[in-house]
Amino acid sequence: MTLRPGTMRLACMFSSILLFGAAGLLLFISLQDPTELAPQQVPGIKFNIRPQQPHNAHPPGSSQDGDLKISTEKVIRDLSNRTPRDLNVRVPDQPQPHPKMGARLRLPQRRRRLLIKKMPAAVAIPANSSSEAFIRLGTQALDSHWVGLHRSQQERKRVMQEACAKYRASSSRRAVTPRHVSRIFVEDRHRVLYCEVPKAGCSNWKRVLMVLAGLASSTADIQHNTVHYGSALKRLDTFDRQGILHRLSTYTKMLFVREPFERLVSAFRDKFEHPNSYYHPVFGKAILARYRANASREALRTGSGVRFPEFVQYLLDVHRPVGMDIHWDHVSRLCSPCLIDYDFVGKFESMEDDANFFLSLIHAPRNLTFPRFKDRHSQEARTTARITHQYFAQLSALQRQRTYDFYYMDYLMFNYSKPFADLY
Repeated sequence: MTLRPGTMRLACMFSSILLFGAAGLLLFISLQDPTELAPQQVPGIKFNIRPQQPHNAHPPGSSQDGDLKISTEKVIRDLSNRTPRDLNVRVPDQPQPHPKMGARLRLPQRRRRLLIKKMPAAVAIPANSSSEAFIRLGTQALDSHWVGLHRSQQERKRVMQEACAKYRASSSRRAVTPRHVSRIFVEDRHRVLYCEVPKAGCSNWKRVLMVLAGLASSTADIQHNTVHYGSALKRLDTFDRQGILHRLSTYTKMLFVREPFERLVSAFRDKFEHPNSYYHPVFGKAILARYRANASREALRTGSGVRFPEFVQYLLDVHRPVGMDIHWDHVSRLCSPCLIDYDFVGKFESMEDDANFFLSLIHAPRNLTFPRFKDRHSQEARTTARITHQYFAQLSALQRQRTYDFYYMDYLMFNYSKPFADLY
């Protein structure tokens, strides 16, 4: 049986189409980037951010000085959401999808917390979930100012943890009680916990928290009495135990500190050199009665006119006639930094940079910056190192040494240098 010419032409055409199709498929496969054939994690990429320990840190589960258990690092928020404003994050080690595929990799929806505590000096963040991938923040893509602030946070936390390990080793084994968190304010919308340290910008920080919570549109609109005597902001100790522990483990915890001698002088100037209906009758009367020989009847009646050396005598007296006050108590007692693992440690001396860096990290509204105005006695100069030295010049060398000893843990924990050369 012979095939007709038309049938033969049709068979030849069909064979040619098959050959061309096979050749095209082989060519496409040979040109395809093999990285594009790997399965992609869509809709989200899980990043495993394992804290990189500094050279002198101990691995999780070990102890330093036989007692301190180094806690596992906690992270603050989704990396993409918490990167400082205008900061480009490069991910050079991740395979890039083909531009024609139109696939967009989305970061996880649940919030992860940006590593501040143990950020390596090279600003590389190893990963923190089930994936072996990791993110690197290329130094060429980072503004050097932000890099410096990251490194400053790393160093502050290292110093604080070393001081706790050396002198407060037993703290890590204690349970958190409502007393330990009584000075911590809660802002739920941005998941922030702020430990109040008086005379270290606390009034303005509470104003910022109120704006973050949607209770005011501007920090300038909030009066002093509203900040300190209102009930707009909740304290952490008002929650039950489960609420306290949940917020401690998931919220961003921060505190701001100040050079201890400056903070002490600032408190004295505020409470004793201006009319005050609480500190004069409660503290002033007791101080004058105990430490001023031949005090006048008027001074004993009003409690006004306390001098700085008399105030320091009261402070250093183990049998002081009236108790301590939060305005001059130790930061280590107010905020329990050896028990509570703070994510961010700011300083009054670098307030503007530290505060606005923190606001960027929590993704605060762009128009919210830390207020610069002085909360009270606005016509009076702020307490500076020069003013502090003038007040401490009224003391003997022994009194200065004893005052330094009184605040020694604060000096050590927050890495402040000795304010006088003759201190040991």
